Amino acid sequence: MGRSRNSGRRQAAEAVVEDVDGGLARLVPDRERPRAWTLLIDGAPQSHVDLDDPTRLSFEYQRRFGHVVDLVAPPGGPVHAVHLGGGAFTLARYVAATRPRSTQQVVERDAALVRLVRRELPLDPRARIRVRSADAREGLAKVPDGWAGLVVADVFSGARTPAHLTSTEFLDDVRRALAPGGVYAANLADGPPLAHLRGQIATAAARFAELALIADPAVLRGKRFGNAVLVASDAPLPIAELTRRAASDPHPGRVQHGRDLTDFAGGAAPVTDRAAVASPAPPPSVFR
Repeated sequence: MGRSRNSGRRQAAEAVVEDVDGGLARLVPDRERPRAWTLLIDGAPQSHVDLDDPTRLSFEYQRRFGHVVDLVAPPGGPVHAVHLGGGAFTLARYVAATRPRSTQQVVERDAALVRLVRRELPLDPRARIRVRSADAREGLAKVPDGWAGLVVADVFSGARTPAHLTSTEFLDDVRRALAPGGVYAANLADGPPLAHLRGQIATAAARFAELALIADPAVLRGKRFGNAVLVASDAPLPIAELTRRAASDPHPGRVQHGRDLTDFAGGAAPVTDRAAVASPAPPPSVFR
């Protein structure tokens, strides 16, 4: 179902609705910006893209990813980036715009979604972005050792992170793909009692020397379901600048690290492949 038009030439935009492998995709036009779109899968918001300004990040968690991208290397310098989970390629577009000459790999399992996004929200042909339709872990396995300066995990199936992307074995392959001093960033979703989030912190701490967590204070207090961005590296992280940028966002976030983050994890055990489960499903009220 659905229809095809080139969004780059469309002025009076209409929603695009189409079945993809992961469910019913809707590309909804932004009423305030003529070439901006929100991607939803089965009603769950996945991405927001502004074709006229790819540096504009609207979603709270995407802005936090943007801060990580800004600080992962000297300003404007190119990076090698791997994106596990593509959505509408929002962050890959941001990297291409803010760090010209970057080389990027996007791994997105939903081939029908990739075709829809390429058709309706075409990538800049000058950007060095390669998109591969594959499972995130299988795609990561094909990344050469030490190639990536940045690995971003933003993978959801039915609004849940698949179990095989939550384990120490998965992070072993992330570390293999990262260059020395490279950064791993993951979008994690959880709500009270935050057992999944605590377990993911413990899992990352078992594989990386330095960690930080960026989230809405209400999420960290277990008051509501929401997203948190976990940042990990074997090199020191720019905590002070991450803290400043997160606090100045339209929806301010808090950065936890060091002993505070260890205390927040509360003695949770690292997750292995054998024990891994998908992240919890968000309550229906989250998308109303």
